Amino acid sequence: MSNIRITKQFSFETGHALYGYDGKCKNVHGHSYKLSVTVIGQPITDTENVKFGMVIDFSDLKKIVKEEIVDLFDHATVFNKNTPHVELANELKSRGHHVILVDYQPTSENMVTDFAQKIKNRLPDNIQLHSLKLQETDTSFAEWYASDNA
Repeated sequence: MSNIRITKQFSFETGHALYGYDGKCKNVHGHSYKLSVTVIGQPITDTENVKFGMVIDFSDLKKIVKEEIVDLFDHATVFNKNTPHVELANELKSRGHHVILVDYQPTSENMVTDFAQKIKNRLPDNIQLHSLKLQETDTSFAEWYASDNA
């Protein structure tokens, strides 16, 4: 049986700021992120299985990504918890804003790495995460490939 890659795409809105950065992104701003999640595996060959012919049901992949990333990051503001932005985060939280504190600079590169780990932890044993593409703008994106991180 052949290995097959399948991809599901997601969208979410997230704000962030890059503490210590020497350009405009040091200011709080947001993006309409697009996340493409590609997994690889062999289609189910058991004709009695309701998922016969599927690598993974798209709805099962959607559930994982929504729970681990989209539902958490959508309309949130992300700050590096190891910077003075934590003071701003606490103020926003006290006013009812959804704020996520991470232990990294919230660049697309670091976010896609974080997302890869979260998704890998939830996939069934017979399915591997192949790649992620996190698009920050129409012309800018970061990609994570399992083959680059073996």
